Amino acid sequence: MDARSDIRTVPLCIDLDGTLIATDTLWEGLALLLLRRPWLIFAAIYWATQGKHVLKREVAARSERQPADWPYRDPVLTLIRNARAEGRPVWLVTGAAEKTATGIGRHLGLFDRILHSDDAENLTSTRKRNRLVTECGEGGFDYVGNSRDDLKVFDAARHSLIVQPDRAARSWGTANGGTFIDTGRVSRIVLFKAIRVHQWLKNVLIGVPLALGHEWTNLAALAAVAGAFFSFSFFASAVYVLNDIIDLGNDRRHARKRFRPIAAGAISIPVALAVAAGLLVASIGLASLLPPLYWAVLAIYGVTTTTYTFVLKRKLLVDVFTLAGLYTLRIIAGAMAIDSYLSFWLLAFSIFFFLSLALVKRYVELDETEIDMGEKLNGRSYLGSDKAMVAQGGVSSAFAAALVLALYINSDQVTSMYAAPWLLWPLCPIILYMLLRIWILAGRSQMHDDPVVFIMRDWRSQATMAVGAALVMIAAFH
Repeated sequence: MDARSDIRTVPLCIDLDGTLIATDTLWEGLALLLLRRPWLIFAAIYWATQGKHVLKREVAARSERQPADWPYRDPVLTLIRNARAEGRPVWLVTGAAEKTATGIGRHLGLFDRILHSDDAENLTSTRKRNRLVTECGEGGFDYVGNSRDDLKVFDAARHSLIVQPDRAARSWGTANGGTFIDTGRVSRIVLFKAIRVHQWLKNVLIGVPLALGHEWTNLAALAAVAGAFFSFSFFASAVYVLNDIIDLGNDRRHARKRFRPIAAGAISIPVALAVAAGLLVASIGLASLLPPLYWAVLAIYGVTTTTYTFVLKRKLLVDVFTLAGLYTLRIIAGAMAIDSYLSFWLLAFSIFFFLSLALVKRYVELDETEIDMGEKLNGRSYLGSDKAMVAQGGVSSAFAAALVLALYINSDQVTSMYAAPWLLWPLCPIILYMLLRIWILAGRSQMHDDPVVFIMRDWRSQATMAVGAALVMIAAFH
C-alpha cells in the first residue's frame, strides 16, 4: 500500500512570507535596516551581489524584529493546529534566513521540521521543490503558498492550498484545482488608509493666515494655499508611510494600530516605499510653484518629522512640544505661501492649543495600555505614574490658549481689522468648551487615540468650529 494513502504520513508544508505571515521578512527587515541606518546601503548592495541567501542572512542578523512581532494569519494557524490534531507532521518550508525561520518556529512551537535558506542556497521556487521531492517524493506532501515563486512547488505537491494569492498563484489555483484559503478581503481603500488621507484635515491650518487676513476673494492667494495644502499633505503622507514602516514592531503590539494597513500586511513594503516616493515627488513638484520661503518651511517640517520619527518621539515632553510645533509650522507654511504677515498672537495661540491636543494623544496611550505606575510606555519615555501630570499639562494648555486668544481679541490689531471685534469674544468659551470636552472624554476612556480623528467624527466639535468660523466672518464684514 502507498504510504501516502494515509494522510497522517503526508507532511503539511507551510511557506512563510505572505503565507504564514502577511508580510515579507526580507523586504521588511531590509527597509527597516536602511531607514534606521541608511549608510548600510552599500553593504546591502554587496550582500545582494553575493546571492539572495547572503542578503537574507545578513539582514536577519541585524534585525531587531522579534518572532512575536510578525502579523500571523489566523486561518493558516488554524489549518496547522487542525493538521497536528489529526496527527500529521507539519513543516515550515521557507526561503527566509535561518535566524528568522527558527525564531518563528520556536515561538509558535507548531512545526516538526524547519527547512530554510542557508549559506549554500536560497530555498525558493525550483530549489524548494527539489528539496521537498527529495525528502518526500513527487506528490508526497501538501503545500501551502501564495505567490509566483511557489508555482513549481504547487506542481510537485499532492495537494496545494493557496493563501492571499498574487495574480500568478490565483491563475494556477483556478486552472489546477488548488484550494483557496479565505483570509478576508483586502479593502480597496486600504491605500488611502495607509497614507492617512483623513489626517489631511490638519493641513487646513495652511489656510488660516489667508482667512485671518481676509483674502477670501484673492484668487492668486487661494491657488497658492491650495497648492501648499496638497504639497504639505503629500509630504506628510509620505512621512506617515515611512513612520509606519519604522514603527511596525510597536504598532503590532498596539490594540488599534496593529490594524493599520502596513502593520497588518495589507500593503507590502515595496508598494509602501513606492507610494512614499511618489508622494514626495508630487509634494516637491507642487512646492516648486510656490515662494522660496514656503520651500524653507517644508524643509524644516521634513527635518523635524524625520528627527521626531527616529529620536524625538522617545523623549519625555520633547515629543509633545514637537507635535505642537509641527502644527504651528503648517500655519507658518500658509503665511509663506501667500507672503502674509504672521501674528505673534496667532503663533502663541497655536502652540498652546496644539500642545493640549498632543498631550491628549499621550494621555490616551497611557490610559489604553493600562501599564503599572513604574512601567514605561512602549516606545515612549512616559511611565504609568505620569498620566495625571500629562492631564494637568493638557488642561493648563487649553486655558493658556483661551487666554492668549482673549488678549489678542483685546489688542489694537483686532480693532483695526474687524468691523465688530466684540463678536469675537464668544470664541474664548468656544475654544475652552471644545478642548475641555475632549479632556473630559479622555478621562472617561471615551477618546480616540488621535484627537484629530475624533474631531472629524464628532458632530459637536464640527458644530463648534463652524460657529467659530461664522463669528470671524461676521465680525469682519459686520
